Amino acid sequence: MTHIALPIFLPLQGKTAVIVGGSALAVRKLRLVLKSAAAVRVVAPDPDAEMTRLADNPRITLIRRPFSDEDMQDAAVVFAATGDEQTDSAVSRAAIRAGVPVNAVDRPEISTFTMGSIIDRAPVVIGISTDGSAPVLARRIKTLIEAAVPEQLGRVASFAARFRDTVKRLKPSERDRRAFWERFFDGQISELVLAGKEPEARAAMIADLNGIQSPQSHGKVLLVGAGPGDPELLTIKAARALQEADVILYDRLVPEAVLEHARRDADRISVGKMAGGPSVPQEETNQLMLDLARSGKTVVRLKAGDPFVFGRGGEEQAWLADHDIPVQIVPGITAAVGCAAEVGLPLTHRDHTQSVTFVTAHGKDGEPGVNWQALADLNGTLAIYMGVRQAASTQAHLLEAGLSAATPVAITQSGTQPGQRLVRGQLGALTDLIGQYDITGPAIIYVGETAALGIAGEEARFTPLTHAQDAPRAAAGA
Repeated sequence: MTHIALPIFLPLQGKTAVIVGGSALAVRKLRLVLKSAAAVRVVAPDPDAEMTRLADNPRITLIRRPFSDEDMQDAAVVFAATGDEQTDSAVSRAAIRAGVPVNAVDRPEISTFTMGSIIDRAPVVIGISTDGSAPVLARRIKTLIEAAVPEQLGRVASFAARFRDTVKRLKPSERDRRAFWERFFDGQISELVLAGKEPEARAAMIADLNGIQSPQSHGKVLLVGAGPGDPELLTIKAARALQEADVILYDRLVPEAVLEHARRDADRISVGKMAGGPSVPQEETNQLMLDLARSGKTVVRLKAGDPFVFGRGGEEQAWLADHDIPVQIVPGITAAVGCAAEVGLPLTHRDHTQSVTFVTAHGKDGEPGVNWQALADLNGTLAIYMGVRQAASTQAHLLEAGLSAATPVAITQSGTQPGQRLVRGQLGALTDLIGQYDITGPAIIYVGETAALGIAGEEARFTPLTHAQDAPRAAAGA
């Protein structure tokens, strides 16, 4: 049988913590201890600049001399953090003689307790320990858990604490209280708190405790940006939304690798659109979101890139708001940014351009309605979405507006995904490049001086190319 170290949380209100050491090791411990309510005594003959700066805190007493046994007086906990084996061993022996818990940094063999990795969502604190056997593994586990724990979870705990006595008085049965709190933490009230809407949450909580049915007892919709395609470019919030969803309505450009982050029992419904091909009408998608939310479902409308960058997220948000459906927006990395980064193409550069403009080549009625002259006059980088089918028109408009035929262009296809491609050339040959290299969607067309920069791989910079470059991993999106 393997014995475990007992995980214990130590309140330090009104207590003194002693830290011996004045360098970076001690500073790290000091920052952690300051998150508690302890007064801190730091003992260091020659503290570094950062320790000296932190010691301005009125909770800290800085003693500029070597450690002595008298420093154990009134100590509730001790940290040996000098990095010197002899000194840290002496501190440990003194603490043990005084009956004070001691932790020597990276020295579990002389410590009476170890410090695990900590996830701080105060007042919620999660500790992860390998009992000193594998600190790097503990940090890896911490990273995984942090992705699943909302940053503002502490707000929910603090909010619940304010109502704890009231709930206990109104619901004397332990079973009823447990059912109430389970409903609270799984429901809309806690979501309002997470979203920073505490006045609305308080009103809903009071209504719930008074037995008043909430007018918003239906589900909700999250408009979520899936990023440019690489699942590792999902935001933490987007991944969390996919785990929360009962139903996912996803675009054609969202790859399977992204959908794999969803709950296994979530329903997946494709509502994709394809220029010149089979599409689900927007009106049908709107009604489906509405019907699902009204049935009590949590619906994720998953869009490639960012929902508010040529993703019709604004229309969907307005439709749902008009029908009193709660909507949450989860932004994503838009394709023009993600695909450019993948192939090392800077969208701005102090030596070449101070602006970037996102443009769609496919507007509401087919034509984009773009002021090409104004775009040409900006002399910045253009990132053109949905531009392959309209490439000839776009090329003609930009040349007519005064851009040189030698203006660099770059085209990324299937950005950040396996099979991505990068083609570079000049504006005067844009249509030919698309035909010659059989560029199809999804693709982003970049126009401007920076389109010739940052060739994928460690190749020469600012060298306009007229041939295709197959990047190591792949480029373009929505």
